[in-house]
Amino acid sequence: MFWLSHHFPEEHHRCYRLGGLMVCARCVGTYPVMLLGIVGQLALPAPLSHPLDLPIGLALVVPATLDWARGRLSPAAGSNGWRTVTGVLLGLGLARSLFIHLQKPLPMLLVAQATLVTLVGVPVILTAYWRSRRR
Repeated sequence: MFWLSHHFPEEHHRCYRLGGLMVCARCVGTYPVMLLGIVGQLALPAPLSHPLDLPIGLALVVPATLDWARGRLSPAAGSNGWRTVTGVLLGLGLARSLFIHLQKPLPMLLVAQATLVTLVGVPVILTAYWRSRRR
């Protein structure tokens, strides 16, 4: 079931086995926390801006982004526990940016997070691709 684990069988070490299902370790932390974070901010209601939104929102995304990059370049690196922790942090950061985005589309925080992930992701994906082609 692809929606529960977007990893191919050779990457199932990045997943938890729940019954007969493989569930991505990082996603286990990300999606429930993100959903709870958005719902919590809507229930409060939280302000649409805060001076620390950008630095904290970026800081929360960095660990998952760097851990993902490390895992792409060194597939055996990392642990599922750490992936879940970085997923929780990512979920918190995305909860804030998506909460704002739902009310004021494309806030600077969301754009900054997307830019950070792209600036890390594109070189990592290209490097991993070229490494695999040389084998």
